Amino acid sequence: MGREPDLRGALFDLDGTVVDVPYDWTRIKEDLGSGDVPILTYLGGLAEPERSRKWEILSRFERDATAKAVLKRGMRGFLDFLKRRGIRTALVTNNSRENTDHLLSRFGLAFDLVMTRESGLWKPSGAPLRAAMASLGLSGDVCCAIGDSHFDVRAAEDAGLRHIFILSREPARFASFASAEVFPSVAALHRRILDLSG
Repeated sequence: MGREPDLRGALFDLDGTVVDVPYDWTRIKEDLGSGDVPILTYLGGLAEPERSRKWEILSRFERDATAKAVLKRGMRGFLDFLKRRGIRTALVTNNSRENTDHLLSRFGLAFDLVMTRESGLWKPSGAPLRAAMASLGLSGDVCCAIGDSHFDVRAAEDAGLRHIFILSREPARFASFASAEVFPSVAALHRRILDLSG
């Protein structure tokens, strides 16, 4: 059996992964009335003026959360490590470009590629991850997805990534996803990446 290819790319989620943010998704979905439909899909299907009114509700929650965001412990050093190893990085988020740029500027972070919802591609579809890999010139067998939610796992599965890494202190939440490895901290994930990066 051949050796597994070395890791060459890492596709990051933003909220809950790179930064910790106080989103109350249950409250947000209740205020929007989106039910079990993914929020961006739900909003995209509304007619005006309801669409604009509810986009503003979501934007208000996002601005408040962005203002309270903190960089996840160990993330800066982890990103520096990936850069030193020559592992290319992409940030793929359903958040807005405005909020994303604000957070990257505030914390002094840089990725090789940044994709936000303005691309028109949203998780849990694998489309934004496939687009990011294509832009980086990489395939799923040499990339990992790093996230914190079921959406991140589903998107990575759909995009055909070999490695799906989740940052969470609640591994039971991901027990139904055989494809995902769950890590309680960035430090624990860092050790796993060392094994994969040659």
